[in-house]
Amino acid sequence: MAEKWSPEQISGYLRRHKVFSISYETIYKHIWRDKEAGGTLYQNLRCAGKQRRKRYGAYDSRGRLAEKRHISERPKEVESRQRIGHWEIDTVVGKGSKDCIVTLVERKSGFVQIGKLKNRTKNELNQRTIRLIERISPRFKTITADNGTEFHGYKQIEQETGVPFYFATPYHSWERGSNENANGLIRQYLPKGTSMAKVNQHNCNHIAHKLNSRPRKRLSYKTPWEVLYEK
Repeated sequence: MAEKWSPEQISGYLRRHKVFSISYETIYKHIWRDKEAGGTLYQNLRCAGKQRRKRYGAYDSRGRLAEKRHISERPKEVESRQRIGHWEIDTVVGKGSKDCIVTLVERKSGFVQIGKLKNRTKNELNQRTIRLIERISPRFKTITADNGTEFHGYKQIEQETGVPFYFATPYHSWERGSNENANGLIRQYLPKGTSMAKVNQHNCNHIAHKLNSRPRKRLSYKTPWEVLYEK
């Protein structure tokens, strides 16, 4: 629990490795008993029920960008999540400063990379994103972004890495479901309202390592690390 694994992940991982058999329902019961006794195990659970502001027919006021490739132009294999190499990119902001982070999530494995940004500008984003791609460049085939102006310098990233960018439909967050899920996981370590000013790249690497070492139900309780580096 201290590693932020969910009861279902704990149960599935133990079962997969034939260590111990326990249902996630039993783990939940223990957590609630612990809470009633004044314990803090429950604080490691993901918070649910976020309220989202709906937009009906909203105009995309974040800037127009000519020549960008729409998500519909991506290779068909991206949608199926059958092959490694197709990533989604997003930024996560904090409170009280211009500091933020950029997240890159691989669609099949859920493997995440996190980079610290001093501000949410295209120049700052490009520099950090290029470094993150270069860490494991053979495992990059495409990147899908939203329409934020911080991604308007994407051509520089394409030129320096050879990885093509695609852009989702404005306000269609479900088209980048991997990002949405990963950002929710990151919020366990950097809750909403947290200032990013004191977050550094070492912190980002640490959080990414924790997430990439966490077993996932949809991966049959393998970790993103295992899936990304499978032969």
